[in-house]
Amino acid sequence: MKSEIRDMKADLVVIGAGSGGLSIASGAAQLGLSVVLYEKGDMGGDCLNTGCVPSKALIHAGKLAQSMRDSEKFGIAATTPQVDWSQVKAHVHGVIEQIAPVDSQERFEGLGCVVIREHARFADKNTVVSDTTRVKARRIVIAAGSRAVVPPIPGLNDVPYLTNETLFDIDELPEHLIILGGGPIGMEMAQAFHRLGSRVTVIEMEKALGRADQGHARQAVVALTAEGVNILEGHKASKVSGGAGAITVTTQSEAGETVVTGSHLLLALGRTPNVEQLGLEEGGVSFNKAGIVTKDNLRSVSNSKVWAVGDIAGRGQFTHLAGWHASIFVQGALMKLPAKAVTGAFPAVTYIQPELAQVGMTEDEARKTHGDKVKISEFPFHENDRAIAERSTEGSAKLIIGPGDKILGASIYGEGAGDILQIIAYAMANGQKMRSLTSHISPYPTRAEVVKRAASLYFQPKVFGGAMKRAVSILQRIP
Repeated sequence: MKSEIRDMKADLVVIGAGSGGLSIASGAAQLGLSVVLYEKGDMGGDCLNTGCVPSKALIHAGKLAQSMRDSEKFGIAATTPQVDWSQVKAHVHGVIEQIAPVDSQERFEGLGCVVIREHARFADKNTVVSDTTRVKARRIVIAAGSRAVVPPIPGLNDVPYLTNETLFDIDELPEHLIILGGGPIGMEMAQAFHRLGSRVTVIEMEKALGRADQGHARQAVVALTAEGVNILEGHKASKVSGGAGAITVTTQSEAGETVVTGSHLLLALGRTPNVEQLGLEEGGVSFNKAGIVTKDNLRSVSNSKVWAVGDIAGRGQFTHLAGWHASIFVQGALMKLPAKAVTGAFPAVTYIQPELAQVGMTEDEARKTHGDKVKISEFPFHENDRAIAERSTEGSAKLIIGPGDKILGASIYGEGAGDILQIIAYAMANGQKMRSLTSHISPYPTRAEVVKRAASLYFQPKVFGGAMKRAVSILQRIP
């Protein structure tokens, strides 16, 4: 016999316990509001369980394996690492388990949230229902995330394939991993699995790392190729066939047809928002292929009681973006402060080694907007003393500068690029100009010195030019 549905009222309903949903639920509960949090899967969402956290744990394992191969340049005998895949998986899942309590049901119930581990959907514009509960809410936040894109390639549905949701639970290390997609996720996993002992082929229909600064992206592709990753650019997968352990992907390119056979197939072709089965029509919530259609403050354009954050908001798919969206919601919807989810200083990092980090505009994007007014100032890691000491001198820091010395963006390719980038992201977020990147004292020797050196190079013609020389010459006459 089906149990009776309980009726509740709440200040806030949050659908989805990923990064954005959890941050909002936590903030609202600590502000004294009644919160109902729905999550049908694992607490922590994609990032903790099948995305950022396990992938970075795996990447680090691959990095350590590679360091054993490359140690000879430091006077330490190089050796071939012996990889135990079961222990690598234990490391990955151990990292998840260590972080999980922060996102757990128990913690959020302790904050005062009602946590319901069921699928939620709209019943009407201000009511959300599940199998056991009906909640009428003053505000509803949709933070239901996204999932891996599964393209309509002939034969794909007839073969076993992997996505980020299944990749970290496979029983054995792939002998030959084929990856469809040369974006950040595809390239990160390509390098990690190659370093752990798999043969890897990446199939990309356009250019690998195509959204990054193209100068740095090309350097990264060359470095990964030299390391042993097979990258097929300009190849479109036209057919998939075979079965477990022997999957064949046929591609088409300008050179003709290419056939690649491997033991495993990973889809890394982007993500699509989870807009299905939420009852968005019943809730009067407009959506499209990108996700929920919202105003700049993340409020639904069609239902004023609804907000969307994170991947499903159609404004980008990053954990740190979802966290920022949460802060926009808390400031705007709860504290009634002016807050918009619009920024020209959004950072992104691809965690290959060396890392590839970007904030703001790329050089190409800046030139399309500002033309010849754009200036570039770049400083290479091979002139950075810390990089030299560590024998890791690939890449550079590139600053993109617009009229009035405005920082339009930056790209860094090099060891630790994601951490170094934060100096520039901070300056841009606070409306600072190029001069701010030269005014601090940068500890020596650090990799982050490349930022100050690149900025200093920009001002060098002014500081040491003819006008300044004449001024100094005159000033020397003063006793």
